[in-house]
Amino acid sequence: MYRCWMVDSVTCLELALEGERLCKAGDCRAGVAFFEAAIQSGTDDLRTLSAIYSQLGNAYFFLGDYIKAMQYHKHDLTLARTMGDRLGEAKASGNLGNTLKVMGRFDEAAVCCKRHLDISKELGDKIGEGRALYNLGNVYHAKGKHIGRLGQQDPGEFPEEVRLCLQTAIGYYEQNLSLMRELQDRAAQGRACGNLGNTHYLLGNFSQAICYHQERLTIAKEFGDKPAERRAHSNLGNAHIFLGEFEVAASHYQRTLQLAQEIGDRAVEAQACYSLGNTFTLLRDYRAAIEYHLKHLRIAQELLDKVGEGRACWSLGNAHTALGDHYTALKYAERHLEISKEIGDQVGQTTAQMNLNDLKQAINCPTSTLSTICLSNESGTDDKNGIRTDHVFSKRVSMECMDLIKMTPDAKTSQARRKKQQGTENVDPSLLPHEATRSPLNESTVNEDDEGSCAAEDDSFFEHLSRFQSKRMDDQRCELGGTKGQNWYSCENNKEKEEFLDFIEGMQNRRMEEQRADPPSFPGLNGPRKTAILRRLNDHNSQVQSPDDKFFEMLARCQSARLEDQRSDMPPSSHQRALTVPDEDFFSLIMRLQSRRLEDQRASPTTLKRN
Repeated sequence: MYRCWMVDSVTCLELALEGERLCKAGDCRAGVAFFEAAIQSGTDDLRTLSAIYSQLGNAYFFLGDYIKAMQYHKHDLTLARTMGDRLGEAKASGNLGNTLKVMGRFDEAAVCCKRHLDISKELGDKIGEGRALYNLGNVYHAKGKHIGRLGQQDPGEFPEEVRLCLQTAIGYYEQNLSLMRELQDRAAQGRACGNLGNTHYLLGNFSQAICYHQERLTIAKEFGDKPAERRAHSNLGNAHIFLGEFEVAASHYQRTLQLAQEIGDRAVEAQACYSLGNTFTLLRDYRAAIEYHLKHLRIAQELLDKVGEGRACWSLGNAHTALGDHYTALKYAERHLEISKEIGDQVGQTTAQMNLNDLKQAINCPTSTLSTICLSNESGTDDKNGIRTDHVFSKRVSMECMDLIKMTPDAKTSQARRKKQQGTENVDPSLLPHEATRSPLNESTVNEDDEGSCAAEDDSFFEHLSRFQSKRMDDQRCELGGTKGQNWYSCENNKEKEEFLDFIEGMQNRRMEEQRADPPSFPGLNGPRKTAILRRLNDHNSQVQSPDDKFFEMLARCQSARLEDQRSDMPPSSHQRALTVPDEDFFSLIMRLQSRRLEDQRASPTTLKRN
């Protein structure tokens, strides 16, 4: 019997070793299959089982299955604690903290990472202490970005809650950097400098961010780390943009583009082109901007990135408008509107529609003429600028001619006032603005000789609407008492009431039973000594008190606070993440800067003649 279990244990270890080899080779999915097979094989070696849990958790984390990653890291943490393995407990706490951070459970993640830090300090493990400090910085940095992203603020303009999180992250990163300098770990120093630069950037400390990113760039060059070098140049470009140093930013973005091409990352290459296009727009070199935006557009279409394609069309429309090429700008504005509708981007639709209205006024020709001009290529193929010309203008002409603003009550009141002042009795109705006499909205009985008649009618309408809505609110109010048998929950039948309460009590009892904690259960633990091992682990749990209870009480407080996070929030922003577009904060800044500059360059409606 002992020989049989020994063979099974060896088989479990061999499967686990093969899974570890595959994961290190980058084939995590195949590695997971071997680790799962090892668990199915089973073992009574607790350390082997703990290693399998840890590796499985890491593999699932890499594959993006964070729920399973969390489950196996929890198994590893529980097993390490019951074994009294303090080093294993520290590592499992760190792994669990990283997983919870990615899942957005930042407070629980911070508790686990602090547990990792405390145990590492207790054991004198400097490397583990450095990792724990780095992970804590990442947790607070991610939490600050998550809260700040909800408000769509720019770097340096975040509320106090966000700034507190980011400053806490800086404290942990600085401790990590100091410790890594003490240990002379240059690679870890580079990572700390990069994160410090990113955090100072979010706080609006752009000069300080540049110092850290320069140091990050130097260390990346020492190791020949092209991706890290590319990130450093991109971050330096962003920081110089906010300082108004556009020429310096452009040089960093050009180096970013070169490195992205060397690495072969098409998405990053498109991001660099996008940044260069916007930077040259700020420099008012619109032809260079168009060149880079066209490159961005082609890559976005190649990668099927609709959001990025829409941004490229928006930018190209602005650049062509600045050059006075309103017909080309009109095509890009139409394409931007079409994409925005396709992806459900309300902000993009509003922006595109405003651009279309401005361009049509600048060109000073009706919609039908524009449709004829811009639909010259009816074959439905892409033109030289990457824009499809089929179905560009599909709106009804009648809708384009409708002036909604002049149909409002305020406009009608002012219209009546003008008629009275000018003596409208002898005015030809055909001369009235927007042919009001033919509008169904103006067929109501309105005394045009009375200056306040329109306003009085509008007031009476809104008063009626207000009374109607208040009546509906009264109908929805909850009655406190059952008067004359109108309350559905009357006490006429006490027997039915008691049966209903018994039913509620039984249902709550069943729910309480479902929520009771089960004894420790470790998948893959087997052998003739399994029952004895579980009994020993339970006995060990009953003896361990102070630090463990404190740790789980902290977790419980964090989990109870998560209920607040599950309440209904405002609808999310319509902005969508684009594969070929950099961070939203950079895009929003560029959009505002460009809009201010483009306002000065808009052509008045009388500057162009109809062809």
